[in-house]
Amino acid sequence: MKLYTSISVCLLALIALGHLIRVLAGWEIVIHGAVIPMWPSVLVVFVFGGLAIMLWREAKRDAIEDILEVVERLQDGRA
Repeated sequence: MKLYTSISVCLLALIALGHLIRVLAGWEIVIHGAVIPMWPSVLVVFVFGGLAIMLWREAKRDAIEDILEVVERLQDGRA
C-alpha cells in the first residue's frame, strides 16, 4: 500500500472512529450556544468509515494484483 493511501485510510478511519465514540458516549458539541445534533456524526461514521474501508480494500486488491503479476513474470522467465 502506498504511503498516501495508508495516510488517507488512517485519517478517514480516525475521523469515523471519533464520531462513533461521540455517538456512543453521548457527547454534546456546543458551538456559540447551539447544540449540534447527533445525526451528522452518525452520517460521518457511515460515509467516512465506508470510504476508509473501500480505499483499504482497493489498495489491498491492487497489491495482490501486483504480486500476481510478478509471479507470472517469474513463471514466464522459467518456462
